[in-house]
Amino acid sequence: MRNLRLLRNGGCRPAATTGTPQCFCLGAEPGTVLVGSQHGLVELGSARDVTREVDLTVEGFMPEDGSGCIVGIEDLPEHECVCVATAAGDILLCNLSTKQVECVGSVDSGLSTMSWSPDQELVLLVTGQQTLIMMTREFEPITEKQVHQDEFGEGKFVALGWGKKETQFHGSEGKQAAHQSLPTWDDGRPRVTWRGDGLFVAVSAVCPETGARKVRVWNRELVLQSTSEPVSGLEQALSWKPSGNLIASTQEKPNRHDVVFLEKNGLLHGEFTLPFQKGQVKVNELLWNADSTILAVWLEELKVDNSNPNSYVQLWTTGNYHWYLKQSLHFGSLEENRLVSLLWDRENLYRLHVLCEGWHYFFYDWHWTIDHGMGENSQRMANVAVIDGDKVLVTAFQHAVVPPPMCTYELQLQQAVNQVAFHTNPQHSGDMAVLDADNKISVYRYGQSTTSDPTVRLGAVGGNGFKAAVETPYLDKTYSNEVMNPLGLRFLTWLSDDSFLVVGEGQHAAQSVLYHLTAVPHETEAEEQLSVPVNGEVISLCCSPTTKTIALQLADRRILKYLWGNPSLPFLIVKPWRFFPVPLHTVINFIIFLQVASNITSFATYNEFLLVTTNSHTCQCFCLKNMPLKALQACLSSAAAPNSETLRKVERGSRIITVVPQDTKVVLQMPRGNLETVHHRALVLAQIQKWLDRLMFREAFQSMRKLRINLNLLYDHNPKVFLENAENFVRQIDTVNYINLFFTELKEEDFTKTMYPSLNGSSKAQSYQHPDQKKVNLICDVMRVAMENIDPQKYCLSILTAHVKKSPPELEIALQKVHDLRGENNTPDVKAVSAEEALKYLLFLVDVNELYDYALGTYDFDLVVMVAEKSQKDPKEYLPFLNTLRKMETNYQRYTIDKYLKRYKKALGHLSKCGPEHFSEFLNLVKDQNQYCEALKLYPPSTQEYKDISDAYGEYLVQKQLYEQAALIFARAGIFAKALDAFQDSGSWQQALCMATRLGYTKDKLSSLSRSMDYEEALLLLLEGALWEEALRLVRHFRAQEPEWKYFFRVQEQRDDYETPNCPELDLFSETSSVVTASDMNSKYSHSSSRISVRSSKNRRKAERKRYSLKEGSPFEDIALLEVLGENVRAVETVKDIHILLKQLVLFGYNEQAGTLQQALEEILQLMETSIPEIWTPDLQRSSVNPVLGPSSTANSIMAAYQQKRMVTPVVQGWLRLLS
Repeated sequence: MRNLRLLRNGGCRPAATTGTPQCFCLGAEPGTVLVGSQHGLVELGSARDVTREVDLTVEGFMPEDGSGCIVGIEDLPEHECVCVATAAGDILLCNLSTKQVECVGSVDSGLSTMSWSPDQELVLLVTGQQTLIMMTREFEPITEKQVHQDEFGEGKFVALGWGKKETQFHGSEGKQAAHQSLPTWDDGRPRVTWRGDGLFVAVSAVCPETGARKVRVWNRELVLQSTSEPVSGLEQALSWKPSGNLIASTQEKPNRHDVVFLEKNGLLHGEFTLPFQKGQVKVNELLWNADSTILAVWLEELKVDNSNPNSYVQLWTTGNYHWYLKQSLHFGSLEENRLVSLLWDRENLYRLHVLCEGWHYFFYDWHWTIDHGMGENSQRMANVAVIDGDKVLVTAFQHAVVPPPMCTYELQLQQAVNQVAFHTNPQHSGDMAVLDADNKISVYRYGQSTTSDPTVRLGAVGGNGFKAAVETPYLDKTYSNEVMNPLGLRFLTWLSDDSFLVVGEGQHAAQSVLYHLTAVPHETEAEEQLSVPVNGEVISLCCSPTTKTIALQLADRRILKYLWGNPSLPFLIVKPWRFFPVPLHTVINFIIFLQVASNITSFATYNEFLLVTTNSHTCQCFCLKNMPLKALQACLSSAAAPNSETLRKVERGSRIITVVPQDTKVVLQMPRGNLETVHHRALVLAQIQKWLDRLMFREAFQSMRKLRINLNLLYDHNPKVFLENAENFVRQIDTVNYINLFFTELKEEDFTKTMYPSLNGSSKAQSYQHPDQKKVNLICDVMRVAMENIDPQKYCLSILTAHVKKSPPELEIALQKVHDLRGENNTPDVKAVSAEEALKYLLFLVDVNELYDYALGTYDFDLVVMVAEKSQKDPKEYLPFLNTLRKMETNYQRYTIDKYLKRYKKALGHLSKCGPEHFSEFLNLVKDQNQYCEALKLYPPSTQEYKDISDAYGEYLVQKQLYEQAALIFARAGIFAKALDAFQDSGSWQQALCMATRLGYTKDKLSSLSRSMDYEEALLLLLEGALWEEALRLVRHFRAQEPEWKYFFRVQEQRDDYETPNCPELDLFSETSSVVTASDMNSKYSHSSSRISVRSSKNRRKAERKRYSLKEGSPFEDIALLEVLGENVRAVETVKDIHILLKQLVLFGYNEQAGTLQQALEEILQLMETSIPEIWTPDLQRSSVNPVLGPSSTANSIMAAYQQKRMVTPVVQGWLRLLS
């Protein structure tokens, strides 16, 4: 999906040169080129002028008439000379500094080729007698072999018994196809190419027997490894892929011209067709770049009627087993522009060097880029254009991910395409401008054409009976301009509707020119409105359509600002903008002065997000909003461990192609060319937030469901908005199954704090539920009401789900709704859900046995039978049970059912209605299940049943040694004798005397009763009488009767006295210390040089109250608030009298009022207990545990500790236990 874009270009044409260049090589010094001509050797420096030269005709190594030829040239930096091989057979070492020439060897038969190994350790010579000579770097011969060998080589295949190759079938062309003669333009010279590691070398030579070329592979010792199979029409071009797996050559077939690939064993392995007719062009050379990603093809048209042929250089790349023509350079037909040779740079992988006959030298720097549109139009937001010769393959990723080489649609042009530019206006981001090899700009637009464009053809399944769902553009206009050099145009940018910007080569080496082109109305030419020179090489640009500004990045680390379309400016200007201290063309990424990352393989930006792929095979996504640079650096470093939302593993070598706007898709391309779409979690969560903020619940739900994002986020993102728009949510989802899925995933936790903590700060999550209502119950209730308002019949199953999902489940209500459906199904309705279907759905949600029990609890036997039929129960078991129940009286029937279901409260209610004859059974059930309180509510206090229940209840409490409570129950029921005994056992002498009075005790009997309960007097008499054991027994008995809560309050009083601010120690400290710390802004101590004044405790407390003011904004408002809250919590101790009040209320039968008071007390205690962690934070609690006293303490530290005492968490534990 990547295209090759021209980054920069340059060249020169030295003036002081003679002869015709024949070959060239790159010098060891950067920027130097060594050119061999008919007369000698010329060096072109970095200034693109002749710096040094050596004349080989002086010493007779080259004839003076210009008939000599140099067949090979190589710069040897370790020898500090250049090795030159001539066709006459001489091998020369030329020193450019001293201009000395040394002949290190000569071959009488002449030389046709000299080729050095990539490590310059070996040199292979091909002589005129078709022999190979392998020599060391010191020109010592290793071995000599004939080019043509009868044997196949060491890699000969194993015979399988199929006979010889010559006797097998050779196809329709017959055996003579392998003996096809060479084309007339083939010079017959051998071609040599080395593998990238230098272990093997391939030689292509014309076989004297067949007249056809064969390729042989040799090792470094010149031992033959293999010979290629006979290939008809095999041509002279030969280049071994540096990675080592394929050897490229060309083959002319009967109907096409192909580039073919051979393996090391000599077998063919793949090909692609050149875009020319058979016999139209010849291929002079094939060249791989250093990383084996680009194949350069040097072509030349065959001469017709003595006309000068055109020369071409094409750059091909491959992906997903398809070959793309990415760049086509047309050098014209002029003799001076005819190519002599071309080379790839060894250091700069994407730099191509070209030498022409007119001493024109060019170099081109290419780089990979992805041409895509990013805009606001929802139909054309993520189009990616891929150049493939004279076609542009466009894939609309917002509609479908089409794997290359297929596409959504393709644009057919007349010439090969070199550049594609999308419109910079976001509203027209799908419009494209295409620059072809003939310097023509073709403009494709969307929308206005009513007829189909024949140059636009649907790809993938288009034309096979499928209806296209994507809009295609049409060719609007084609502009041409013959002024500028087409070989140097780069960075085509579409500024406005009819305005374009391109960058061209300047007059000097380090200069560029901006060409601002404007289309002429109703014309086919684009006039040059303005050319602005730029002092520097432009290597990149970026356009802002909003500000109509273009940022130009130069090779010398400067960034310039180019202004266009500003009405306040009479002309276009370029002015400085930014300067960076490091070269921006390096691989390392920099932001200002800080290196951010050096392991990035590709990146893309989308809104506030930065997406990168790294060498560690991960794809990371970062939100740049409010992210410091150091944090970004830490996240991009390999040592950092980002969370699962920002990082995900990808396949080795993956690259980011594009990010689909308003969506969550990130398209990655694998090394072999296929595409993979991922939904990065960070992008997904950000997009879901945007949808939820816009109340686009359907889009958010579909994305969350597809990408397995927990659906609780729909509510947790903004609870208030969700609850207020519940009906909107139901209408947008509009699918019962989806709503049920939402219900089933609900949980009580807040997922913005647990599963997706990164959303905690950006989401608007806030509690919007009542204190006594849980999250799930609240959502179920609100959603149920919304669905009932919209269409209760359509959403019947979802309403049942809402009841079942609540905690506890409302299964009885759900079953009642199923029961109601049975009566409503008499009127058929297509949308209505039948009772059978609803029951079947309930059985899916709830266990059938549990549902059977709940159905039985509805007392509807038909519904019970319906549920039982769906269960695994045996009808012989449940039918007799149901028949027995049907025969019972209604109340007793329901009592039996509730007792069976262990719903004892309801069972007692029904049994109490069955009459006095069942009271014994009622009382037994009360005793068995300890349901005394519920039983007392069912009978009036004046009835005998009430008295019997109270009697049983009192006896139960006596067994539990709860004498005081038992006495109250007895007294309330009028059982005063038992009440008297219980009050005596509890030590409540006042109530015991009351009960005695109610029983009619005489004065003597009352006096005796009073003296019997005077434990203190009895204890004194026992002690006087020396009855120690009896006294000890009485003490222990007396202590056992003391209420436990009295000691609890005493302990609390002791602690409060200890924690009272009026600690006596403080007076001591105030008198012995006069040092005031800077942190205590309002010290208690004031002193002068002569005296110290000490306030009294009373005055000091008064000053304290004045200082800690509750007025908003006061310096110590926080301390004052904590102190007041602490006093409120401690004030709970003043409610000890409530215990006495509760007893009296119960005694006189005010049960309802007593329950209300008890409930209010429990609520306030619970509120205090839950609020303490929020008021007294853990930090305050930890700071309060430091010791106040000690050998290392000072007056200031003790005072600081005292201040912290105000922050101590008050203790409110034990109340609920004592009062319950």
